Amino acid sequence: MKVNILEAHDRLKYFVNDQSANVFQGAEECMLRNPISLGIQEKCPYVYIFAHPRTANDGVNKRLLWQPRLSIPEVQPNSYLFRGVSHSDIIEIIWILPAQELWEQYEKGNVTESNLAASSIAQYRQDKRVLEKPHPDDLPEERARLILQQVYEEYLYKEKMKKILSLV
Repeated sequence: MKVNILEAHDRLKYFVNDQSANVFQGAEECMLRNPISLGIQEKCPYVYIFAHPRTANDGVNKRLLWQPRLSIPEVQPNSYLFRGVSHSDIIEIIWILPAQELWEQYEKGNVTESNLAASSIAQYRQDKRVLEKPHPDDLPEERARLILQQVYEEYLYKEKMKKILSLV
């Protein structure tokens, strides 16, 4: 079977754009709809959004788990980290680290090259602490922990009240 190079390139371009759009849509949805994220944004000028794929219960498919946070987690391969400005649609990419076995595919000159992924991979290889360095505007760790604890308590209270009211 002969492959039309232009058609294959167009399909690859579509696939890359589609995957990128899915990731950014997930980050945006987490920021704008996740109750913990919304609670954080009520008390803090920013929110981190940490994403990492996990294998679904069927053992085949993967899904991205999205976690709103107030501080930068330990960097790990096969994860994404974004920093959003509260009550806005401004989201900054902190890192995009694909699965380690795929890193070579993102290097310059490859069909699937990605400057964002390559830059994150290079920083991870050289000194991953650079990726974990807090933003200059981040809250002190202790204050962030207290805010997060308060947000979770409020969330659990609201969920408990929903259950009680649904029984009435």
